[in-house]
Amino acid sequence: MLRSLARAAATHSQRSYSSKAPKPTTPFKPDPKKPTATAAAAAALFDEQERLRQLAADEKNPSLDVRPNGRPLFSSAPSLSHLSRNDVCTYFKLTKDALNAVLPEGLPVGMTNEFQDSLRTALLVRQSFLDLRDNFRRVVDPPMWSSNAKGIKVRKQVVLDGPVSCGKSIALAMLVQWAREEGWLVLYVPKGKEWTHGGFFYKHPQTGLWDTPVQAENFIKGCRMDFLKYNESYLKELPCQIFDPIPLGEGAGVGWLKDADSLAIPEGTSLYELVKTGVEQTHAAVGVIVRLRKELSHVKDMPVLIAVDQYNNWFTFSEYEEPVTIRSCRPIHARELTMVNAFRSMKHNDMMVGAFSHSTAVGKLRQDLPDVPVDARVMFPRYNLDEAEAVCHYYLRQRLIRREAFSEENWKKIYFLCNGNGTEIRGLVPFMR
Repeated sequence: MLRSLARAAATHSQRSYSSKAPKPTTPFKPDPKKPTATAAAAAALFDEQERLRQLAADEKNPSLDVRPNGRPLFSSAPSLSHLSRNDVCTYFKLTKDALNAVLPEGLPVGMTNEFQDSLRTALLVRQSFLDLRDNFRRVVDPPMWSSNAKGIKVRKQVVLDGPVSCGKSIALAMLVQWAREEGWLVLYVPKGKEWTHGGFFYKHPQTGLWDTPVQAENFIKGCRMDFLKYNESYLKELPCQIFDPIPLGEGAGVGWLKDADSLAIPEGTSLYELVKTGVEQTHAAVGVIVRLRKELSHVKDMPVLIAVDQYNNWFTFSEYEEPVTIRSCRPIHARELTMVNAFRSMKHNDMMVGAFSHSTAVGKLRQDLPDVPVDARVMFPRYNLDEAEAVCHYYLRQRLIRREAFSEENWKKIYFLCNGNGTEIRGLVPFMR
């Protein structure tokens, strides 16, 4: 009986969805005048190889590294720490190996696209980045003269805001690179949105907040690989200052422990051992991350910086919902998530910088954000005219622009058309005619 009903339902379903007779299919005949996708890809690969060959030959001509105004196109500074105002509007050369070593969490999308399109690992030195770097440098090493006397306000907490594609994420990654090269302890969260999306979630009975074990496990493993990599010797010597038991929760895919609800932290435990505990015991991952944030506030032997990209995702609703009735759910705000709640606040004495990412489609947030000092927000600008000139001459040097089509009038047209948007400028200059 059930089988016959199933067959009837299947037959009825097929009939209701096939109201029109299917048209007879004709065999595909490629148009010899139109290049196929394979041919187009092969042509693009040939063009890129030819461009690489030409760029290799250009390296033997040092005159190409000088702009028409006589200024050098590339900076001679050996590191980000040595960059000065004289290096503004020049390009700082990097190496892939050095970037992968100092930023193993991954590079921002904008930085990756810049390297791929220009076929060189180099970044524009901007005054806005130098101001950001020097701000935190003054926090750690205050100058002899008063900063306020010269109109310079030193901030321990900074929120980078600005229009789309103005370079916030790249500046944040460069700041992390500089701080790590200076020997700082830097906790870098390159994708804050991932803390509010994906995986499973549950409400912890002890804290009343929502735990996200999958995100915790991914982040704590990343901490062991990246965060500890640069400071392993220091962290092994830094003892924990808080010895309250760490609450245990659900593990990633393994549920609750039956015989324990907390994890004791014995005296003498180092920060290295604390993070290692979170890696080895998935039930403690969320609690270890919360405890690590508290422990970083007690580190006095070396500068500590917390850097978060996509920081604006922590001030809106997450992807998660709490069932209220059979037919309705309540969206869970990011501040209700345990990990976000531990890291979001900037109302403390620690150095912290967060960068907004408008590509994540969060929407416009109000000016006075909760848990953020009123004067923490810094507007990051798009390219000005001098920066756009340096960028276009750099793209000309990298043969992204045809030399016969390049002119001051043409690059200024593109600059004003894009309103200083770096991504759009890079996308339009190859079409300069």
